[in-house]
Amino acid sequence: MIVGIRDGLKMFGVAIVSACAVFVCTFYLNYYLDCLAIRGSVPAESIQLYEAQQLSAKITCAIAGGALALIAVVLVAFYTGLFVAERSKTIGVLKAMGYSDGKIALGFWVFGLSALVGTAAGHALGYALAPTIYSLMSDGFLEVPLRYHFELTAELVIAPTVLYSLVAVLCAYWKLRAPVMTLLRGKAEKAKTGKAKNRERSFLWEVFFRTPSAHKALAFFVAFAGFCFSTMLQMSWSMKDLASVTMGVIMFVIGVVLAVTVFLLAMTSLTRGNAKTVSLMRAYGYNFWEYGNAVFGGFRPFAYLGFGIGTAYQYGLLRLMVDLVFKDVGTMPAYSFDVGAFFVTLACFIVVYEAAVAYFTYRIGKENVRKYVSE
Repeated sequence: MIVGIRDGLKMFGVAIVSACAVFVCTFYLNYYLDCLAIRGSVPAESIQLYEAQQLSAKITCAIAGGALALIAVVLVAFYTGLFVAERSKTIGVLKAMGYSDGKIALGFWVFGLSALVGTAAGHALGYALAPTIYSLMSDGFLEVPLRYHFELTAELVIAPTVLYSLVAVLCAYWKLRAPVMTLLRGKAEKAKTGKAKNRERSFLWEVFFRTPSAHKALAFFVAFAGFCFSTMLQMSWSMKDLASVTMGVIMFVIGVVLAVTVFLLAMTSLTRGNAKTVSLMRAYGYNFWEYGNAVFGGFRPFAYLGFGIGTAYQYGLLRLMVDLVFKDVGTMPAYSFDVGAFFVTLACFIVVYEAAVAYFTYRIGKENVRKYVSE
């Protein structure tokens, strides 16, 4: 069949996002379930901390885990559509031979294997770090014994794998409904229209604005990368006062891993999809900065928009935790927006983002124009 086990295991973005989501949910939900078993033995002086930690676990899993799970579903759909587009001619041949859309689409169940690898790794890591997390969350007032809950394994590992496999099959079926001749011809490029007397400057601006509109999913991923970088890094600065240095380090690592993974996915796909355009632009004399800004520059507003939304999100979430969830816990310190952390994170983001764009501009500029001369 057109889709093999190796194809299903190549979706690194799905695996990493799934691992991060399940990692967070594992120790929070496990802590929640273990706390339920000791409710009757919680001392009166610790009951407020107990209830606050229970609510904190539910909110964190609902917001963080739910959001990351949704992003993983979007990634599965994106990878599926990309795979169908790249193998359209082969798929067209299979359909011409009599294979039905449903039969071909069923082969895409293997895309769920990446989710299985990611969720299993995140689940195992969550249990490995659970003793440390339990100690930090209990704050020395609660003794919560760590126990294994199979229902969590079913909900956080098995269920997502089935869900992502189903999403891949449904997305593939939707994409495969195209006529056989359309698939055999491959993805046809739209004819470019415009006045013959357009100036060079207007052409560059046309590429600048049209590239994001033609790659809406990639624009979303770039914005999400900025969101993750902003949210998790700024929140990690606050954790040293609100929780612990260890929790801050965990959030920092998760934020960097998510941001880098999603951004690399977007930029790699964008580089591959615009290699021909840039090669032709180079042949016509456009320089490094012109074609780089034309292809990648239109995504810059999305990156900084995501960063801004992430800043507001992390501030609102921490205010919710401090002012509502832990308002009756006397040991919880006051929280205010950390201006210094914001500017340091913004400076780091600008340096990392612009350096990455320069690198991918260099990569896309290395494409050999000769391969496109005959097209």
